Amino acid sequence: MVDIANNGVDALHLGSTEPYDMIILDIGLPQRDGISVLREWRGAGIKTPVLILTARDGWSERVDGLDAGADDYMTKPFHLPELAARVRAILRRQSGQLNPVIEMGNVILDTRYGRVTADGVPVDLTAQEIAVLTYLAHNAGRMVPRTELSEHIYEYDGDRDSNTIAVFINRLRKKLGPDLITTVRGRGYMVDSG
Repeated sequence: MVDIANNGVDALHLGSTEPYDMIILDIGLPQRDGISVLREWRGAGIKTPVLILTARDGWSERVDGLDAGADDYMTKPFHLPELAARVRAILRRQSGQLNPVIEMGNVILDTRYGRVTADGVPVDLTAQEIAVLTYLAHNAGRMVPRTELSEHIYEYDGDRDSNTIAVFINRLRKKLGPDLITTVRGRGYMVDSG
């Protein structure tokens, strides 16, 4: 079922009374803003996953949205395949299908404890390397743009240098093997889904 609310008052009512699998919420709604709607849902114990999709792209708005209880935050303009991928990821997490132990060929990543083995041998990774590997593993089979990967690795909206991500990828290749992560030249990275 898909419903559309044209204002915050209607959104609050629908989200409070209908059992949705997921809600895509704009912040800039007439009559009542999306952040206050989301806070009221969370205050009432409504746990429906919420993805904020809005034109407000400042770091403080993203922090406010996530702190209010959003499961993800995207800004306009956006690419439909990315929105679809984020919806799938949220629904996987919601349904518990996200396996904490991920196998990628000879590499095993245990996301619960941040442990990685290659050919059964433990490999020491930094927190950032684990974050990069985990995000790529959770998006296996999909090319992850450098900017998206960077946004999920860093918690602030600072000067994210794409070369920093390239350095992490290079270190991961040295530690885990050159074939684990594929570079999609000029766009991003991916790990194989099989």
